[in-house]
Amino acid sequence: MVLIAVLLLCGGAAVTPVRTGRLGETAVALAGVAPTPPMGWNTWNSYGCDIDAGLTEHAADAMVSTGMRDAGYRYVVVDDCWFAPDRAENGALQADPTRFPGGMRALADYVHARGLKFGLYESPNARTCAQVGGSYPGSTGSRGHERLDAATFAAWGVDYLKYDWCSTESDPGAQVGAFIRMRDALRATGRPIVYSINPNSDIDRTPPGARYDWSGVATTWRTTNDLLPGWKLREGPQGDQGLREVLDATGPLTARQGPDHWLDPDMLVLGVPGAPGTPYPGLTPAEQRTQLGMWAMLAAPLIAGNPLAFTGAETVKLLTDAEVIAVDQDPLGAPAEPVAGSGEKVWRRALSDGSVAIALTNPGDSPARITVPLSELRLARSNHYVARNLWDSRVIPLDRALSAEVAAHDTVLFRVGPR
Repeated sequence: MVLIAVLLLCGGAAVTPVRTGRLGETAVALAGVAPTPPMGWNTWNSYGCDIDAGLTEHAADAMVSTGMRDAGYRYVVVDDCWFAPDRAENGALQADPTRFPGGMRALADYVHARGLKFGLYESPNARTCAQVGGSYPGSTGSRGHERLDAATFAAWGVDYLKYDWCSTESDPGAQVGAFIRMRDALRATGRPIVYSINPNSDIDRTPPGARYDWSGVATTWRTTNDLLPGWKLREGPQGDQGLREVLDATGPLTARQGPDHWLDPDMLVLGVPGAPGTPYPGLTPAEQRTQLGMWAMLAAPLIAGNPLAFTGAETVKLLTDAEVIAVDQDPLGAPAEPVAGSGEKVWRRALSDGSVAIALTNPGDSPARITVPLSELRLARSNHYVARNLWDSRVIPLDRALSAEVAAHDTVLFRVGPR
């Protein structure tokens, strides 16, 4: 146990230094808002700052027409750049009047009328990420405005807040104090709001989201820098991470999570266009299965970012796979764990019905047969077992081992239990 030698001041009250592990004074930051990992869609990965009310409304409609809503995707989250560059005279945030002429309350009402929930983006610093990077004007972060902003969000009908650090400065005292101030402000509104934080911004060492357990601070917390649509990006710009690197960083942390406090290895990049000729060309079909399958094994939030109007049928089919989503949303909330001796190619997750989900994942660049003895899977005692392949619904009887040929960068998911 390593002592985090900081004394935090939150709303005037001293917070006792904590031991690694948990930041904050409780195991759950906001009770009851996310008993299972949140599912939804976010504007950023496909549109960046090029967003408006019409695009958001079309996205909400598409979540209904594609079946994503009925599959469990509930939150429509408008990311950075939705606000006017200046606050109102009373200090309140206001929507950009040209791109969101009806304001955010009207947009939230539109989303809610379709059986969905509404989310917005902000930053605990003076400027949001786009403002820091110079791609959007103004200085409208929430620093010094936490109570007012939380009350504004609640009045608008916001159900989800993405709160993004947007600074390479990662002093734990400053970070935890800032994130707790907004947590307490959200609590004070009385509205159930999922609080999703990102304490990492292009950190070239182990980022704060992986170093500490933020379960007492937020509902979900990012474990890595931004995930870009590629497999491995170590040779890309500083801070870039691909799917393989994010999995390597997040897998060892799963014991920190459970109902109402979830690790967030970043948004889904299934169907997000890549950039040909760069280290992030987009995911192959095999890599898409690995992201969705391993996110389900890790009980990660499933926040899609694909351009819904232009997403192919196969990607939509994958995103809405009921059996895979059931693993992600299993109410037991048990963490996944690598099977001993498998080199993290075999992962096991206990499920609430007594069965176990098993992932056989191949990080290599060529096909491989992956085999695991049943004795290593800690199954309920039985004389006969079967495995259901969650991608194609085939059921196979098992004798002494579970085995499959797994393509490069691919993952095969099974649900295993007594016959």
